[in-house]
Amino acid sequence: MINMTVIRAGSEADLEEVDVIQRVCPEAAQWKVRDYLEQDFRVAIVGNRVAGFIVLRSVAPDERELLNLAVAPGNRRKGVAEALINAALEGFAGTVYLEVRESNGNAIKFYNRHNFQEVSRRAKYYQNPAESAIVMKFHSC
Repeated sequence: MINMTVIRAGSEADLEEVDVIQRVCPEAAQWKVRDYLEQDFRVAIVGNRVAGFIVLRSVAPDERELLNLAVAPGNRRKGVAEALINAALEGFAGTVYLEVRESNGNAIKFYNRHNFQEVSRRAKYYQNPAESAIVMKFHSC
């Protein structure tokens, strides 16, 4: 049996599972999950459980920032991140920016496959451990 991934708006009821996913994904940004409720917050559901999440915020009518994208380790390489990014970008005309740790090669490859391009670097952007960020940009008409 194949588990289908369903993407829907995240809610307060999802925050506990989202917090667990965020904590077991050290490469993900470590935000206060309650703050996600104020943003474009979506979750991927696989088998009645939260398998991953994505959070974006609008900074202008045609510009967004991808704040976080994380998938539970047991659900990786199953199309969950793909479904989340596709849902977030679908129908959006404009530019999406993100920062990613320079050591997170898998994420960089993933974003490159989705037409994000490196536009700059921010030295020592991250802490614990200190690391530079790669700033990436996606543009859609």
